[in-house]
Amino acid sequence: MAGTKLSVTMTKSKFGRLPRHQACLKGLGLRKINQTVEILNTPENRGMINKISYMLKVEEI
Repeated sequence: MAGTKLSVTMTKSKFGRLPRHQACLKGLGLRKINQTVEILNTPENRGMINKISYMLKVEEI
């Protein structure tokens, strides 16, 4: 599991969100709506994804 990658797409705006949720977006490297990044499937990244799952679309690669 730790070697796989995830494709994460931001589907909602960061404006008006909690500062911690905005920090999670920044930590994942997401800046714009519909931007997609590929990240490693680590516990740290999974934690950030779980916290802001309502703003993201996640797919395994």
